[in-house]
Amino acid sequence: MSDILRIGIVGCGGIANGKHMPALSRLPDVKMVAFCDIIEERARKAAAKYGDENSFVCTDYRELLKDQSIDVVHVLTPNRWHSEITVAALEAGKHVMCEKPMAINSAEAQKMLDAAKRTGKKLTIGYQSRHRADSQYLKAEVEKGTLGDIYYAKATAIRRRAVPTWGVFLDEYAQGGGPLIDIGTHALDLTLWTMDNYKPKYCVGTTYHALNKQTEQGNDWGNWDTEKFTVEDSAFGFVVMENGATVYLEASWALNTLDTREAVTQLCGTLGGADMIDGLRFNGIRNNQKYMFIPQLEGKGAAFYSASKQPSASDLEARRWIDAIKNDTDPVVTPDQAIVVTKILEGIYRSAASGDIYRF
Repeated sequence: MSDILRIGIVGCGGIANGKHMPALSRLPDVKMVAFCDIIEERARKAAAKYGDENSFVCTDYRELLKDQSIDVVHVLTPNRWHSEITVAALEAGKHVMCEKPMAINSAEAQKMLDAAKRTGKKLTIGYQSRHRADSQYLKAEVEKGTLGDIYYAKATAIRRRAVPTWGVFLDEYAQGGGPLIDIGTHALDLTLWTMDNYKPKYCVGTTYHALNKQTEQGNDWGNWDTEKFTVEDSAFGFVVMENGATVYLEASWALNTLDTREAVTQLCGTLGGADMIDGLRFNGIRNNQKYMFIPQLEGKGAAFYSASKQPSASDLEARRWIDAIKNDTDPVVTPDQAIVVTKILEGIYRSAASGDIYRF
C-alpha cells in the first residue's frame, strides 16, 4: 500500500462538506481523488475544493469503483443506499467508511458485515461522538471499574425545535426514520460503547407524529413542509439487555421541552455514576459521603494563555480511521458493534408499529 491513501467520496452533500472532506483534507497521508454525487454540480464543486485537476467526477458510484487505484471509499449518502454502495465498494476491494446509521434495517446492515468479513476489507461507521474528549475520558473510567457494574443508562438526543429542513431528512423512504435513526443513533452508540454491552434482549418503543403537521413551528432552520414531513418527530425506547441492564433512549427533532441535549449518555453503576448533563460529571460515595467530580478537559495554563485545544472529534475520527487501515488494526467503530445499534433502532420502530414488545 502506498504511503498516500487514495480516497473516493460517494455523496457530496451536507455531511461530506461539513465533516468528512474537511477532516480528510487536513491529513497529510491521504488524497481525495474521486467525487461522486447524483447531482453532478455538487461533485464538481467538491472536486474543485478538495481535489485537483486530475480528480475524477461522476454521478454513478459504480464508475468510481472501477478505479483500482482507489484504496478507500467514504459512503456519505442518504441511509437507504448505505448498504448497497458499501457492499459494492467492499467487493471492489476498497476499505469503507460509511456514515451513520449503518443501514436502514438490520438485514441491510448484515449484508455489509458479511461483505466486510468475506472480503477482508475494513468497514467502519461514522459515530464521531466516541472521539470527543468527554466520551474518551468516560470510557477510560468505565474500563478502570470506577462505576462498577452498569445496570442503568440513558441515551439522549433531544432537540426542542431543530428539524433539518434540507435534503431528504424528512423522507421516510430515503432515511428509514426521523430523529431516532438520525441523532438517537449517536446517543445509543455512545451508550452501548461506554457500557461495553451489545446484547439486547427485548425492547418497547413509541414514536410520535405529534408536532410535524403544525404550522406554528418556531424551527431553528425555518418552517418545514408539513406534507413532506413523513418521519416521526420524536421517539422513545426502553431496552433490556441480556444481563438485566436497562437502557432508556430518547430522541427528538421537535419536542416541547427545555431539557435539550444531543448525543450524550448517563450511566449508573454499582460503584458510581456519570452523566453529561452539564459537561462530564462523576458521582459516588467516598469516605461515607456523596461526591461529585468534574474533570477539567480543556486546560488554561496561565493568564493570557490557553492550553492548545484537542483536535475535533471529526479530525480524530478521520485520523484514527486512516491509521487503522495503515496499521491493519480494528477501527474504533467496528461493524459488529454498529449492527447492534441498528438492530435496537429497528426493534424500537417495530415495537412502536405493533404496540407490543419486540424481542431480539
